[in-house]
Amino acid sequence: MRAKRAKKRVINPDPIYKSRVMTRFINVVMLDGKKATAEKLVHTAVAKLSEDKKEAVEIFEAAIRNVMPKQEVRSRRVGGATYQVPMPVKHERAEALALRWIVSSARNKAGKSMDKCLYEELRDANDGIGASIKKRDETHKMADSNKAFAHFRI
Repeated sequence: MRAKRAKKRVINPDPIYKSRVMTRFINVVMLDGKKATAEKLVHTAVAKLSEDKKEAVEIFEAAIRNVMPKQEVRSRRVGGATYQVPMPVKHERAEALALRWIVSSARNKAGKSMDKCLYEELRDANDGIGASIKKRDETHKMADSNKAFAHFRI
């Protein structure tokens, strides 16, 4: 029997930009519990997106929406064989994947400070290009190529 489901924690919005997604993004960027450093990096990167705070948040959230996958493949064992079954992605998970992909793409860029890398990745994601968008497209391609196994969906 499976254990109880973990309860969702309430995430407070970012004090400067008033965005819950921003807080989640800061938590993904954070390393070794250094939240103040992560906040500084993210706020610097988002401030570069636009002079106006509201517009900067809109650009940031549009970039996240662009990267969010609609479908993904999940492994499912049927009769001794493992199939990659395409499934729709829930909003919460899609957002988490998008945040993770953007941060990992920024971390993989070398030779620049992290705030510049984050800024460039967010700008690219907003424009529909970049490594995180490529990752989303790969995920969609995998789901499309395994459509034959969609009938194994739970």
